[in-house]
Amino acid sequence: MDERLIVKKIKEMRLSRNMSLEKLAELAGLTKGYLSRIENSTNSPPVSTLAKISKALNLDITEFFSNNLSLPQPVDISITKKNERLKVGGNERLRAGQGETPYGYIYEALAYRMAGKNMEPFTITLSDQSSNVEFQHEGEEFLYILEGTVEFFYKGKTYILEKGDSIYFNSGIPHSGRSIGNKKAKFLCIIYSYKRI
Repeated sequence: MDERLIVKKIKEMRLSRNMSLEKLAELAGLTKGYLSRIENSTNSPPVSTLAKISKALNLDITEFFSNNLSLPQPVDISITKKNERLKVGGNERLRAGQGETPYGYIYEALAYRMAGKNMEPFTITLSDQSSNVEFQHEGEEFLYILEGTVEFFYKGKTYILEKGDSIYFNSGIPHSGRSIGNKKAKFLCIIYSYKRI
């Protein structure tokens, strides 16, 4: 998925609702300046920011990842085959095996088209640069390490998580992590929002 398409869709979906930058920023809990920078960027914002924007626009977050302008109608069950996963990290870079968002990770959506869902499941592959950016967003988050080792930072403490380890935390508190060791870390991430995503 080309990140430029994601930022283009944010603006298109906002304009299709006759919504101003100010209004979307207010509904998403962002500043107008930050939202403007997102819409004029070539890079996708963090998945936590996309979740806020999708809620404010009353969309499923994965609509931003689809190559089609809109996904099929929402359903009450979602099955995603492995070859259907929506991956974000820049098409050209992903094909070259070096894709990452500017935040040092690649994420793949694991479920979409669900009507009114409260959870957003992803797999995330980290680089060793991922800890440079702290994330903070409303809700709760669960991580289950699939491969490699993660150095996780939370409330001034450092935690080492290895394959098979998991962590559940309040994502309203600033947090970050990075891959350590010879193998890039990959984990299942489930973001739970108190308001529907």
